[in-house]
Amino acid sequence: MGLTKIEKYSKKHLKAAAYAKALGHPARLAIVQELIKNNTCNCGELVLDIGLAQSTISKHLKELKEVGLIKGNIEGNSVCYCIDSKGWKEMKDYFDPMFLKACKEISNC
Repeated sequence: MGLTKIEKYSKKHLKAAAYAKALGHPARLAIVQELIKNNTCNCGELVLDIGLAQSTISKHLKELKEVGLIKGNIEGNSVCYCIDSKGWKEMKDYFDPMFLKACKEISNC
């Protein structure tokens, strides 16, 4: 998308697209599921649980953190990640009305 076309979209649309992009990779979905399941994880635990290289996990954690879906706290020599409830609420507030309306009003396509 060209820089001149991005201005045609609202900040809300751009943020929602960033959430969708962040969740648009299977490794990130796996990471999110592990964080939800365990309530918190460090990168090393995610490497063992998901089976990807540490550098790959770190890259995906960075993407999720940048969009605000996870947060990380330094604990000793490692960073402990968890779900950022504020980011998830914002994402839910955007997508819920759209999903509800689509499910309710689109009966046959």
